[in-house]
Amino acid sequence: MSRTQPDRTAIAPELKRIERRLMLKGALSLGGLSMLSGCALDDEPSIERALSIMSRFTDKMQAFLFSRHKLAREFDISQITQPFPFNAYYDEDEIRTVDPAHWCLELGGLIMDRRPWSLSQFRTLPQKRQITRHICVEGWSAIGDWSGVPLSIFLQRIGADLKAKYVNFRCFDDYSTSIDMETALHPQTILTLDYGNAALPPAYGAPMKVRIPTKLGYKNPKYLASIEVTNHFPGGYWEDQGYDWFGGS
Repeated sequence: MSRTQPDRTAIAPELKRIERRLMLKGALSLGGLSMLSGCALDDEPSIERALSIMSRFTDKMQAFLFSRHKLAREFDISQITQPFPFNAYYDEDEIRTVDPAHWCLELGGLIMDRRPWSLSQFRTLPQKRQITRHICVEGWSAIGDWSGVPLSIFLQRIGADLKAKYVNFRCFDDYSTSIDMETALHPQTILTLDYGNAALPPAYGAPMKVRIPTKLGYKNPKYLASIEVTNHFPGGYWEDQGYDWFGGS
């Protein structure tokens, strides 16, 4: 998500709730939504409950249809968007940076070896390149060139419980999101170290971002600080404000 005017930030969550209500009302009559959700839509809390029920239903359906064997489309190098756009819930001049030489990824939860990992350690693992499309919930998309370590390989390396339900990501720009384990093990889900032929730049999430082409943009966290494997539902920055949790693209 990106911000266009500073004063919009404070009201963004409410604007998004209004947009979602209007979108659902446009797609369904209130009577139809009431029937599907089992809620009487006679006031604002009732509408919010109905939207929450429908969102959970959407998440379950997306999870049911998802397969780690179905790949997102990959593109030719000539199709890369130039320049690939900066995207966050703040402006580009507010990017927070860390020294890559001193950065380490913290690990927690259902993991046997929780010792932090440095960038140099990640460079020793198998790398995978993908040219895939980033799809933003705001309605735009862009094709980027990403390289990094498949998350499945890393989770196996650190002895993560691959039967756990969730993988939770926290970032040093205060962002967070989480995914299901099936998505974490998808072959195109990578811990990104490079963009194009160079190390990942700050605008794209240095020193590490998670690239998940099977998910919408808000499920692709940048500026990664920690990974936790858990059976407790973690939520996320936008998900806690009403966005669908599964977020499939």
